Amino acid sequence: MAYLVRLSDRALRDLELIYEYVQADQSDKAFTWFNGLEEAIYSLERYPNRGAATRERGNLRQLLYGRKPHIYRIVYVVDERRNAVNVLHIRHGARTRLTGNRETED
Repeated sequence: MAYLVRLSDRALRDLELIYEYVQADQSDKAFTWFNGLEEAIYSLERYPNRGAATRERGNLRQLLYGRKPHIYRIVYVVDERRNAVNVLHIRHGARTRLTGNRETED
């Protein structure tokens, strides 16, 4: 069964910032990389539980995308009752751990 993938406002802002940061509008290589990030996010529709639990909270999962040193964490929660994946945050892997609700909620 396919899950609905929903991006929080925070995750949408994260995507916009990443797009600008990698300058995806100025480079074919960056644009291809960015499209791969989006494909990874929406692949959760088919495989929602494949991401590991985050080290900060067990109810959150993360899917890693990219290669060192440019790994991004897609932080999400699976809602089994609604067959939905809620993507909460997309952050560079080198950033500090998530803290409090401000990091994962809008």
